[in-house]
Amino acid sequence: MERKKSSPTLASGILEKEIDTIGLVQFVPSATAKYVRISIRPCKGVRVTLPKRATLAQAEAFVQEKAPWIRKHLSSQQLQQSKKTLFSPEVEFKTRFHQLLLLPHPLPHCKSRIKDGVLYVWYPEQIDLQHTDVQDYIKNAVEYTLRLEAKRYLPQRVAHFARQFGFSFQQVTIKNAKTRWGSCSHTNNINLNLHLMRLPEHLCDYVILHELAHTVEKNHGPRFWALLDKISGDARGLDKQLKAYRLEVF
Repeated sequence: MERKKSSPTLASGILEKEIDTIGLVQFVPSATAKYVRISIRPCKGVRVTLPKRATLAQAEAFVQEKAPWIRKHLSSQQLQQSKKTLFSPEVEFKTRFHQLLLLPHPLPHCKSRIKDGVLYVWYPEQIDLQHTDVQDYIKNAVEYTLRLEAKRYLPQRVAHFARQFGFSFQQVTIKNAKTRWGSCSHTNNINLNLHLMRLPEHLCDYVILHELAHTVEKNHGPRFWALLDKISGDARGLDKQLKAYRLEVF
């Protein structure tokens, strides 16, 4: 009696496959996954996580079913990636309080220094400035500078608005969060993202006021927006402006 052939499983490990109209897709078996999940990661593409005993045919069918959704999100990510800063001497880049200055040098590694309002970054002259390692080093140096600025500037700005509008808070913590500009805990500790220093001053102030409003109103109900509108002048309009900025787009 001839045994019916079954579709291959992915139990043996990760598989990458080119899918028409989508591109390269990574199929990843998981011992804990109970259902198929698709994620689209910046610069890394499409990842499909699924139960180990799922077949490749089942996984591909699911991807084809979700193809319009995948293409939409890939297009959105590509647009955001195209807006990322490519650091170069020809393009001026400033933090709130520092000017970035890029300089080639003969050493085989990057180095940086902050002095008199300038962030100096030296990069190996024998390496293309657009090389990922060099660009990552520059970005990390900029983020370090942003953190220094944020620690100096943001807590006193929170204190200023708290005095002006009569709010009380516990402490201010500076973080390099990936999804939020800021947050307020149930005990009124305020967390602010160091990347607020990349925003225009009025939007940085809006985020601070947003979190201070949460010391009184813990949700985003009508009373919260009424309070925020009162202290900011145009809560909905400022919130719309803020949405034009992305934490992951530098």
